[in-house]
Amino acid sequence: MTESLKSLYVRDLNKLKTEIEAYQSEDSMWEIDKSIANSAGNLCLHLVGNLNHFFGAILGNSGYVRNRELEFSLKDIPRTELIEKIEGTLDIVIKTLDQLDENDLKKEYPLEPLGYKMTTEYFLIHLFGHLSYHLGQINYHRRLLDN
Repeated sequence: MTESLKSLYVRDLNKLKTEIEAYQSEDSMWEIDKSIANSAGNLCLHLVGNLNHFFGAILGNSGYVRNRELEFSLKDIPRTELIEKIEGTLDIVIKTLDQLDENDLKKEYPLEPLGYKMTTEYFLIHLFGHLSYHLGQINYHRRLLDN
């Protein structure tokens, strides 16, 4: 299971990097329009913060301190910095998954971020769905607003 999770997270974090690199204009990464409340840049920061917190800080004891509010309020972070953050997140996810075995996945996740107890395996699958959901939003944002 850890190898499958690693493969999927590597695939989609690399796709996130590709999406951010694909913007023709860095300015358009930060645009919102009508009912699009979150920019691609803010969704990227949110994904990086989310994974660094729940993988790195909670499971990997990385010392990462999350500021969720900033994930949605910071603006105009250079593309190069976003790419570095994605690459660092990828490293944390891989490092953390390499430390886990099948028994660890069956243990209860140390927090209840969804409001109920769950296994670590369940929550890591949930986090992958969360990553994929926002990755799709970023792709759509780019195609709509990056003229």
